[in-house]
Amino acid sequence: MMTNKEQYKQLCDKQPDIPLFMQYWWMQAVCTGKEWDVLLSFDPQGNIQGALPYLLRKRMGMKYIVCPQETQINGLWTLATLTEDQRQSVYDDIIQQLNQLRLAYYYQHFPLHSEAPDYFDKHKFTCKKRWTYRIDDLSNLDYVISQFSKNKKRQLQKALSLHADFSLTADEFYHFHVLCLQEQGKIISYSKEFFHSLYTAATERQQGQIIAIKNAEGTLLSALFLVWDHQAAYYLIPCYSKTYAATGASALNVLEAIKFARQHVNVFDFEGSMVKGIANSYRQFGTTKHEYYSVSRYYKILFRFAIWYNKLKTRKQR
Repeated sequence: MMTNKEQYKQLCDKQPDIPLFMQYWWMQAVCTGKEWDVLLSFDPQGNIQGALPYLLRKRMGMKYIVCPQETQINGLWTLATLTEDQRQSVYDDIIQQLNQLRLAYYYQHFPLHSEAPDYFDKHKFTCKKRWTYRIDDLSNLDYVISQFSKNKKRQLQKALSLHADFSLTADEFYHFHVLCLQEQGKIISYSKEFFHSLYTAATERQQGQIIAIKNAEGTLLSALFLVWDHQAAYYLIPCYSKTYAATGASALNVLEAIKFARQHVNVFDFEGSMVKGIANSYRQFGTTKHEYYSVSRYYKILFRFAIWYNKLKTRKQR
């Protein structure tokens, strides 16, 4: 008999509408060395109707679920053709399975436009609205650029002497990101091994690309790691040197990423931000605001202290 993960792998191969960040291969890459699994909900004929992949962690002897690093969406997927009654049956089943895991805490971000958070909110879960910013139609590049703010257009004018480089290695990208954060007095939040795992998995599937910006002397000014699926391209990990912030390199990096993304998809997702300054920068690229929800639950009040301690410990991380 196949395990849930084996069945989920087969499901992901057949269902391209499962979000990138919930795909089997993505979970394998971002959960390397960690324990992950998936809850499945079946119809009476044994067909999968819903799935909730999750990363299981442990702290102070307590089990909890959180989103893996660099993973924007990681909640519940349901088959698009389900009736309202069938969806609610899936929700009930998944909630019951979550309760049986004997967790101390649960936290995930559900897919954009999911109806599940409303239902979970009525069953002792806390649902909070979050935002991501998207360019919804990349088909007309001139129009896309025309929607940039005056500030972004000025930055692009400053960047006319710069050029894009698509040959940066995973090691070079990681080292550059470390240096960029050091300039800001921060430390990187993911390991080199983690990035190698994700980079290798994405590029082998032709769903990932590092895009860098350099000046005429070959100095690296800005870089980003772009990933995509059948639905959208995601501005996953951006980094830029504070020393060269006035060159317009980061704005050019976004434009080059958009140009590249158009070869694969028609939507560009800035991968969300609840930080006011970052969100404002994303809006200046002519984006549309899209809502999604975090869904959480404290099964044990003691775990609130663990969450507080973790935030204190990582306050300097990106």
